[in-house]
Amino acid sequence: MNDVDHPASVPGLTIEGCKRRQDRLRRSLQERDLDAALICDRRHVHYLTGYWHRSLFAPAVLIRRDGQATLSAPLPVEGEAAADETIVYESNRLGTLVDDQLAAATRAIQDRLEGLGRIGCDAPVPRALLSHFDTAGIEDLTGDLLAMRRRKDPDELALLRFTIAAAEAAYQYALEVLEPGRTEVELFAGMQAAAADYVGETLGEFGNDFQIGAAGSPPRRRRAQLGEVAIFDLSVVVRGYSCDMCRSFVVGGRPSAAQIEAHQRVMEVQKLVVEQARPGASCAALYEDARAMLEGYRGWAFPHHLGHGIGLCAHEAPRLNPHWDDTLRVGDVFTAEPGLYGDDLRAGVRVEEIYHVSESGVEKLTSFPIEIG
Repeated sequence: MNDVDHPASVPGLTIEGCKRRQDRLRRSLQERDLDAALICDRRHVHYLTGYWHRSLFAPAVLIRRDGQATLSAPLPVEGEAAADETIVYESNRLGTLVDDQLAAATRAIQDRLEGLGRIGCDAPVPRALLSHFDTAGIEDLTGDLLAMRRRKDPDELALLRFTIAAAEAAYQYALEVLEPGRTEVELFAGMQAAAADYVGETLGEFGNDFQIGAAGSPPRRRRAQLGEVAIFDLSVVVRGYSCDMCRSFVVGGRPSAAQIEAHQRVMEVQKLVVEQARPGASCAALYEDARAMLEGYRGWAFPHHLGHGIGLCAHEAPRLNPHWDDTLRVGDVFTAEPGLYGDDLRAGVRVEEIYHVSESGVEKLTSFPIEIG
């Protein structure tokens, strides 16, 4: 197999980027007349401070409207975090973890809540808050944070590009070893190992679709057969940030005429996305235009969405789906995954690319070859 160049380290979120995001949150607090935000979702703690640790723990950060940020961390912080002070909460006793990590994290900063009036929280509300505020004094900040997350900062883009590169290392492995007789589980394990080797630290969930001769779903102990299509839809998660991309490979490397035609049609839709995706463009309209090109073409089906945003979730806004009324915004990072499926395709063909929305259009972030044979 070809050697893959490994990066020196994960491109972490920057102090500058985290402080910029804290300032956006403070503007939201001012608009809603809230004194502070208690952030308890570990992904949001990372988003706002750059602090990341294992999922066993539940760090929290209190961000006051007047500027003070207090991080409650399970262990002493290695390196820098965008916090004015850091308090280490009791996460373990002689190495044994305490049961309720979030309660321990919020207990450690209870005295910092004194004197605050109304406060925001990214639910669920920790029990420690209820001893200081009645429920009327606690506002849900989930919507504010979801709206903030749509515009990706440069440090977030760097981390997303890194997750994409890790996925592409997994595709390189699959392309080199995919052959009749390989089981889906073998391929899944090898692809996961290739991604982890590239990243150099623990991954989040490694998804999504690894079945061969089928449209998707988790791997089975089933062997690949000559001429089937392997639709590998990969999501590599690094420090909470998730990419999502898809490539389709024909087992044996010799696609049929139908598979080639389906692939060409799918790539015509990708061209359509590049041409039409602009700030203000309707995501539902993009879906409808793609569906008109795909559904029923040569009797094949297009039964799913056209794409979705990525970031701290594998699926978030904007959604290229008629069940939502989203429009593209500057700073969005989204996927487009047109596909065609039919029995004569021996599963189908799907290609998923990732795009970043700028003032003038979109930039494609994915670069792995799209050939199926």
